[in-house]
Amino acid sequence: MSTDTIRIGIVGAGANTRLRHVPGFRANAGVELVGVVNRSRESSERAAAEFDIPRAYDSWQDLVADDQIDAVMIGTWPNMHCEVTCAALEAGKHVMTEARMARTASEARQMLAASEARPELVTQIVPSPFAFFCTDYVRRLIDDGFLGDLRELVVIGANDQFQDVQAPLHWRQDREISGLNVLAMGILHEAALRWTPDSTRVFAQVETFGPERPDGPATIPDSVQVMTEIEGGARGLYHLSGIALFGPGFHLHLYGSEGTIKVDLGNDTLEIGRAGDDSLHEPEIPADQRGGWRVEDEFIGAIRGSESIRLTDFATGVKYMEFTEAVARSAESGQPVDLPLAD
Repeated sequence: MSTDTIRIGIVGAGANTRLRHVPGFRANAGVELVGVVNRSRESSERAAAEFDIPRAYDSWQDLVADDQIDAVMIGTWPNMHCEVTCAALEAGKHVMTEARMARTASEARQMLAASEARPELVTQIVPSPFAFFCTDYVRRLIDDGFLGDLRELVVIGANDQFQDVQAPLHWRQDREISGLNVLAMGILHEAALRWTPDSTRVFAQVETFGPERPDGPATIPDSVQVMTEIEGGARGLYHLSGIALFGPGFHLHLYGSEGTIKVDLGNDTLEIGRAGDDSLHEPEIPADQRGGWRVEDEFIGAIRGSESIRLTDFATGVKYMEFTEAVARSAESGQPVDLPLAD
C-alpha cells in the first residue's frame, strides 16, 4: 500500500482524537479521514461536520463493515476496545486503538490473538505519552552501562484529580467502563517497560478514600501502593493516588549500582548522576535522540511498510494489562501475584 491513499474511519471522536489523532493523520500526505461514528447519529454528524469528514454512521459495526475504509482508529472508552478491535481485524482493517488497551488481561489477550491471526494488518495502541523527549537517550544511557546494575525502580503518579468528592463520577472511576486499570498505573508502567526488565511478582494494597459521588459510587481505588520484583533482581515501588492534595505528580526514578536517572514526567525534565558526582545534573540530549509525538506517523508508516510499530504494539499492551490485573488480584487476596499472569 506504499503509494495508495489510506482511508481511515474513526470510532469515537473523544478528546485525544480531536487533539492529537485528527490533526496527526491530516499531517500525513495520502491519508484521508473518510468516516466517523460516535455514541449517537446526532453526535456522529456533529463530529463529521466539525472535522469535515464525509460520512457519519449509525453504528460502529456499519463503519467497520465499510469496504471504503482501510484502517480504524478507536477513540472510545476501554469497554469497547476489544470488541471493536477484533471486529475490525476480522473485516481486514488496520487498527489503532486508544489506551487503555482493554478492561482486563483476558480482553487484551483476545486482541493480541486477533492481531496474530491477521499478521498482514498493522495494530497499535496509542502509547503512553510520558518521556517521549528522552526515551531513546535514556535507553542508550542504560545500554551503555550508566546505571550499572539496576537496583530500584520508583514510579510515582500522585495528584488530587479525585480529591473533590462532590465532583461527578469520572469514567476512570467506573470499573465497568475502565476495567481493572487504576489511575495512571497502566501508562506509567508502560513507560517504565521502555527502560526496565519485566516485573516477575507484585504485592499491592489499595484503598478508596472517596467512594461516594453525587451520581454513584467509585468502583476503582483512588490510592494504590505496589511493591514489585523485577527480572535480574531489582525491586520496584509504585505510589499511585488521585487524592494526594499537593501530591508530587508523575515521576520515574531508576537507581543503579553506578548511577541514577530521574525523570519528571509532568515537566519533561531529566536529571542524571553517577557515583563521584557532586549532584544530579540535566544532560544535553542530542537532537537525534530527542523524541516527540509521532503516533499517527508511525501507524501510517507501518501500513506503508516504511517502519515498524515501536510504541506501542499489542504484545507490550498485554504486558501492562497483566501487570494491572496482577495488582488488582494481589490487593484483593492480600498475597503476592506472579507474572506472567496465569489464566
